[in-house]
Amino acid sequence: MSASNASPVCGLYIHVPFCAQKCSYCAFFSEASSGELIQRYVSALVREIELVAADLKPRTIFFGGGTPSLLNLRQWEHILRAMHQHGLVGADEFTVECNPATVSADKAKLLRDFGVNRISMGVQSLDERLLDRLGRVHSREMVFKSFDILRQAGFDNVNVDLMFAIPGQTMDIWRATLDEAIALGSEHLSSYEVIYEEDTPLYAQLNAGKFDVNEELACDMFEELVSRAISGGLAQYEIANFARHTPQPGTRNLELGTGNIPSRACRHNVNYWRGGSFHGLGPSATGYVRGVRTRNWSNTQLYCEQLEKGMRAIESREELPPLARAGETAAFGLRMNIGWGFDEFLQTTGFDLRNEWAADMEELVNRGWAVKTSDRFRLTAPGLRFADSAAQQFLRTHEAAVS
Repeated sequence: MSASNASPVCGLYIHVPFCAQKCSYCAFFSEASSGELIQRYVSALVREIELVAADLKPRTIFFGGGTPSLLNLRQWEHILRAMHQHGLVGADEFTVECNPATVSADKAKLLRDFGVNRISMGVQSLDERLLDRLGRVHSREMVFKSFDILRQAGFDNVNVDLMFAIPGQTMDIWRATLDEAIALGSEHLSSYEVIYEEDTPLYAQLNAGKFDVNEELACDMFEELVSRAISGGLAQYEIANFARHTPQPGTRNLELGTGNIPSRACRHNVNYWRGGSFHGLGPSATGYVRGVRTRNWSNTQLYCEQLEKGMRAIESREELPPLARAGETAAFGLRMNIGWGFDEFLQTTGFDLRNEWAADMEELVNRGWAVKTSDRFRLTAPGLRFADSAAQQFLRTHEAAVS
């Protein structure tokens, strides 16, 4: 089906690859770059927006990075005016990731004026020593100051991002961070265990024997996260994502079958987990449109050169066979507490979980990692903790068409 006669895509992800400095744990494509390259990137991004605008009617928009809030007022205005010009406004949810060190009242007001209605703030820790260990450029004081600035600018949907199992992080430090973060009263909390990716300083330190990984402590920290978040009025709806049930004026309710999704859940991520389509713009960004996954070049210079020639900067395209695609959709969707309703999965993928994956579901149920009812399959609390392992049951070996 061509873009011209298909329904427009409802999800848009834009990658901003620049940071003040590279964090010690980060394996995402990002770089500390000069103002000249940033300006060139902004012009290239506006061109890419023009190339895909006709196939977009976004309900969710997400600027990730990198550090999107690193862009200055003039650069943000250039991008947002281009989006407005091409009708890419009025999204139910428009998120921008921010570092607490790069939030200002003027920037917050500009984003709000152009329809941004959700901020995801990369806090990671509220312990000064751990922030330094992670290579973060902000202080704990900046977190509280930036949160106040966002509230004053009218943002009533803010996510706080935390990390656990950081080298040197004790349970007492983790509890104190959770208590302070939850006391902020944000509408959303997301938290991730430190992952040791190759080509990062933390990975090199681990290999050099400068610290050990304590899996038991990491599991205990995860359980503490779930317990304290729920006690603080946040509902778990995905492995490590928690949101409040406070309705957001002017947006449609988020309904997935009979599953109970908190109203402040991140709609953009829910679209990923339910196998929805989205365009991905910017260096290294992936997109998933009508069953075809694309990936842009992870090279800002090359990205800009391609767009300056009037071409998309796509490095690869991959189209999975239908069964493999359905298995991937099953795996992603099981990250959410509600799992999959059998009717919903059939409608989404064209396949029935009860037919193609009956033995796999039974194995997870027997292991205590899942629950199967007459109309739904979902992971239990232990299953969610080891969701990546559970997901392997649903992934099918495939020969993908890659170009």
